[in-house]
Amino acid sequence: MGTADVEAVWRIESARIVAALTRFTGDFGLAEDAAQEAVAEALVSWPLAAPANPAGWLMATARRRAIDAIRRRTALQDRYALLAAGPAVDDEIDLDRIDDDVLALMFVSCHPVLSREARVALTLRVVGGLSSEEIARAFLVPVPTVQARITRGKKTIAAAGVPFELPAAGERRERLGAVLSVLYVIFTEGSTATSGDRLLRPDVAYEAIRLARTLAALQPDEPEVHGLLALCELTAARFPARTGPDGSPVLLEDQDRRRWDLAAIRRGLAALVKASTRGLGPYGLQAAIAAAHASAPSVEATDWDRIVVLYEALGRVAPSPVVELNRAVAVAMASGPAQALAIVDELIALDRLPGSHLVPTVRGELLARLGRRPEARAELELAARLCANQRERSVLLRKAAALG
Repeated sequence: MGTADVEAVWRIESARIVAALTRFTGDFGLAEDAAQEAVAEALVSWPLAAPANPAGWLMATARRRAIDAIRRRTALQDRYALLAAGPAVDDEIDLDRIDDDVLALMFVSCHPVLSREARVALTLRVVGGLSSEEIARAFLVPVPTVQARITRGKKTIAAAGVPFELPAAGERRERLGAVLSVLYVIFTEGSTATSGDRLLRPDVAYEAIRLARTLAALQPDEPEVHGLLALCELTAARFPARTGPDGSPVLLEDQDRRRWDLAAIRRGLAALVKASTRGLGPYGLQAAIAAAHASAPSVEATDWDRIVVLYEALGRVAPSPVVELNRAVAVAMASGPAQALAIVDELIALDRLPGSHLVPTVRGELLARLGRRPEARAELELAARLCANQRERSVLLRKAAALG
């Protein structure tokens, strides 16, 4: 077995291993360190002699590493004696509680005491099984920065005495929102990279989908979990048509809808049905908007009136300037650019999205449709200056140049 095999097993099993070790040791940081040491050992030994049970091998090795680490902590000799005399590895993994432990691991990784950057890094590392190098590539930051975020995150959790347990029932839904927001951030970065020379980072987006599926399996009665999963599936369904052969962006009106992933659309629509059981929340409403796009044969045939209504509902339950900007785009398609321009100009007057390239992008498009070409060109050129993604910037400059 080679490096790719080790990485594949780790990606699938990491959450279960770290969760079981955290339950076993009572120390989240130690558990993650021991698991990483087991992976490093696997990279050396598996090419020479592949284990019959790779996941079991990783668990057993990580457990030994954890015991060794505790043994070195002289203040914890009593705990070491307890662990060393504990049950065999196969006996210690309670299959009836491992799902709860994985869910608890998600809650710990997304705990409110952590910064958003630390939550994302820890979730990808300990739940998703990504290496520091993979996380750094995904978010275009230096590897030492990711490593520092992970280290600080583990120290913060230890210093705050965060328990490894599921939140109490009354607190769980509120804390679940923090988990969902982390997965949403990860998916959003994968679906439209904030910077760099690639529009999409599908590997990052698909990792968020994998984690969302895991969460949906662990929390099947939470509609918003299914709402987020539906949103991710329906958005990712359009990935194959969103870029050309050279990686350049293909706008929605120009996409070959035959290239959309029908299986992903079906999964997304099925998840949306589950999200609708008690009324749609913010993620469910966004998924419903994505479903309206996914179900339409063309931009012209899209039910823009429905999308406007959905954005209005979203603006009531989760108001934000981005929601208002997206509503303006839908209004332009349903009722014309003049009405939409008034919405955008109000956002500008209130300074709701300072420094964002999105506002001049939309304003430029609306002005172009109204025949105000010099103003439109100036807005699109401003948007290009503000945009950090090279692919998006090239599209904006091309549109500006076409306006003469």
